This record gives sequence, structure tokens and C-alpha cells, in this order.
Amino acid sequence: MISAITHTARLMRAAFVFAREGVFGSVDPSLVPPPGQLALKVARLIERRGPKQGPRLSRALTRMGPAYLKLGQFLATRPDVVGVIMARDLESLQDRLPPFPQADAEAAIAASLERPLTDAFASLGPPVAAASIAQVHRAEVWRDGIRKPVAVKVLRPNVASRFRRDLSDFFFVAHKAESYSSEARRLRLIEVINTMSRSVAMEMDLRLEAAALSEMAENTRDDPDFRIPTVDWDRTTHNVLTMEWIDGIALNDHKRLAEAQVDLPDLGRKIIQSFLRHALRDGFFHADMHPGNLFLDDTGRLVAVDFGIMGRLGMKERRFLAEILLGFITRDYRRVAEVHFEAGYVPAHHSVENFAQAIRAIGEPIHNRTAEEISMARLLTLLLEVTGLFDMTTRPELILLQKTMVVVEGVARGFDPKLDIWKIADPVVREWIERNLGPLGRVQGAISGTGDLARVLMRLPDIAQRSVVVLEQLETMTREGLRLSPESIAAMGRSEGRKNRWRTVALWIIAATFIGILIAVRNL
Repeated sequence: MISAITHTARLMRAAFVFAREGVFGSVDPSLVPPPGQLALKVARLIERRGPKQGPRLSRALTRMGPAYLKLGQFLATRPDVVGVIMARDLESLQDRLPPFPQADAEAAIAASLERPLTDAFASLGPPVAAASIAQVHRAEVWRDGIRKPVAVKVLRPNVASRFRRDLSDFFFVAHKAESYSSEARRLRLIEVINTMSRSVAMEMDLRLEAAALSEMAENTRDDPDFRIPTVDWDRTTHNVLTMEWIDGIALNDHKRLAEAQVDLPDLGRKIIQSFLRHALRDGFFHADMHPGNLFLDDTGRLVAVDFGIMGRLGMKERRFLAEILLGFITRDYRRVAEVHFEAGYVPAHHSVENFAQAIRAIGEPIHNRTAEEISMARLLTLLLEVTGLFDMTTRPELILLQKTMVVVEGVARGFDPKLDIWKIADPVVREWIERNLGPLGRVQGAISGTGDLARVLMRLPDIAQRSVVVLEQLETMTREGLRLSPESIAAMGRSEGRKNRWRTVALWIIAATFIGILIAVRNL
């Protein structure tokens, strides 16, 4: 009861901010039921006057604070949920906030490391970057009698409690939406917020980011064009991450890249091929590869930072990605459709032929263009547009992959507008297919399958014993029926009554709030 009122009050504040920033002005009233059209008219009355510069929703989310800012950034990766146009608007969200005081950062670092700051670092400079969850300082440590620069990332004070509160509001909305909307259930809004919640929880434990750095460093140790900063585990805790300081050229610093006479087309190649190797070969990729998170070191290798958002792909998803890309390269649309069905992404009651026809409608117009106009990211975006028609449920890992590919491809084309994306991707994709789906891959798969079969056989006695228990319980229920005590029935009735009463109260609160806003505006 109190929880519903609290959620409603906080969401009403969010609605007011959205109305003031003109977010509802972009909603087509004809797509909204009559009661909602009245609410839209009220919202337009309190819209802030004056020029509207920049995306309205992005501006509103920034005003609402860190959790809403993260929600916007996360939804930018989900065009299947918010639509392609809104996702592009949300891409403009910049996770840059004013830094918190130096004294607070020093106190937080000392408390987390459980030692005086002067014992841990030779020096700690002011923040060089500040985001919604943490900020980064340049510091120095003593190593072999020499002061070595390091980057120190520290969480914002009380950030966890703020996120927990706002995430509970998001869950409240998602549960209500799925209760009343079949489309919300298809889009799995609760799972969307769950995924965001897990992502934020991992970002707020900097030991997990350090582990991601370490894992990716192992995966890429032999890569000629890519490397990862070294983690200082002695100065890393839940709230503090210390790593090697990178002195390379940030990829968004075009002036320094030009002064260093960097081969920009070759740089674009390194970005695309590195990303595809990580996604296909390792199944573990950096999911926030914008230019500010990528550097070029003095040996010509790419260096990535900020490992708070990572993506993972299982073998099935990697096979799906590789065969999809190769299918479009060779225009084998039937095979592209079959891969969707084999992976279980399209329900079996649909026709492979019809789905292949839809895939052809996407692929053929692209193949009529020149190489530099063909976009892998656009292919995956267009594939999302047929998900509703063929009842495809949302696959968060593939959406994150698609979003990252959009960013990576955009960065690479920024360095070489005539970049032949297919020519660059082809050797990486074919190498993976030959290694994993060719003769050698089949042998390795057979060996792996033999091990899986042996493990299943070892568990057969336990499975048989549990099956007997379940069958006995089913037999008892069939013979005697499922019985509910009078107390259980009465409790269920009271619970439903409370839900209905407080749902009605919440609706009246919302209505009264909108009326109050309207009266206040008219008195201005």
C-alpha cells in the first residue's frame, strides 16, 4: 500500500519533469487512448517556454539524476523497446556530471583501502573525469623507487542507495505494464529492467570491472593491434579501482591524431577487426567502445578503458552472428532464415520460407549499394524490425551486440568514410567459421559432446530418483485433488481486495495531481 503510493509520488515527479522539458510534445495524440489524450494536453500546458535545443528526453533524464541517466543510456541500446528514432536521440546522453569534492574522494579511497592515503599513493590529483557512478583521478605510486602514474576510479558516495530507490520505481512500472499489455510482455520489460539492474550492480562493484579487465587482457594478450591496461590489485576494492595510466592519444582527439600522422584507414580496420575478434573468438567484448574510451598508444595499438559495461555471447550466439554475417555477404537468405530457426529465435510454427522472404527484403536493397554504403550494424537494426511480425522474443545479449556494432562501425567510418566493412570483416568471420564449424570444429564439438554425455550419464541415478518422487506427488494430486484451506482462500480474497482498493487510490492521486498542475499553470 505505502509502497504503491511512494512509487506513484516519485513517478509523478518524473512525469512533471518530462512535461516541463517538452517530452510529451513529441507524442502523436492519435496513438493514445482518449484519457491519455487529455493527460497529454495537460502536460503541454506546463511545458517550458522558449527554444528547445537538444533532444527533449535526454535533457529530462539528465535532470532526473544518475539512475534515469543510466536508464536512458541503457534504452539507447534497446531500439526494439523504444524505437530506432528515440534510441538515436538517447545516444546523445553524455554520462558526464560535476565531480564530487576532492576531500570526499580522498576519504572514500582511504576508508575503502583501509589505510592512510599517503601509504597507498605518492600523490592523488584532482578528478579528470566524472560520471554518474564514479569519477577518475590521476595518481602516482612508488614502484622500485620510481613514481609511476596510475588511474584511480572511485564510486560516488551513497550512489548505491540512490540507484536502488529509482530502480524500484522502474520495476513498479514494468510490472504494471506487463500486467495490462501483451506487447510489454513480448518485449519483456521486466527482464529489460532486470538486465539494467544487473549491469548497474556490476558497475558499482569495481572489483568486477577489474576482473573484466583481467579476463580481457588474457583473451587479447597475443593480439597485435589491441591491449588492456594492467590492474593494480593491491589498490583495488569494492569502491576503488586502480589501474595503469594510459598516455596514448584518445580517438576523439582528431588534432593529435593528425599531428602524429596516424594512418586513419588502418585505424578504422583495427577497430572493426578487434571488436569482431572479441565477439566471435572470445564471446566477451567491450560494450561501450565510443572514441572517449579508446586510445592509441605509442606502439600503434588500441587501448580500451572503462570496462563497466561488457557483453557476453555463448557459442550459439557466436555461431548465429557469424552465419548471419556470412549469409548476407553471400546473399544466402535461406541460410540466414534457417539459422534463426535453429537458434530458437523464431518460433517453430512460422514458415522458414516466409522468414527468408522478409530477410531478402532487407538484404537486397543493401546489396544494390556500393561497398562503403553497406552497414553491418544497419543489417542487425533492420532485422529487429521483423521481430514483432515473427513473434521473436527479445534477446538482450544480441541487442547489446547490435548496439555496440553500431558504435564501433560509426567510429571506424569516422576515420575512413569509404571503409569497406565487408572486406574488413570477411577474414575474421571466415576464420572463425572454418575453425569452429569446419572439420576441426566438428571434431572439437564431438569431443565436447562426449564429455557432456558422460556427465549426463553420471547424473542418471539421481534424475531417476527425483522423477519417481515427482510422479508419486502427481498421482496423489490426481487422486485427491489440489486442496486449499479456508484460511488460504480468505487470505487470497483479502489480498485481491487490498490491490483493487489501492489501485483506485493511486489513480485518484494521479488525477488530482494533474488537476493541481493545471490549476497552478492557469494561475501563472
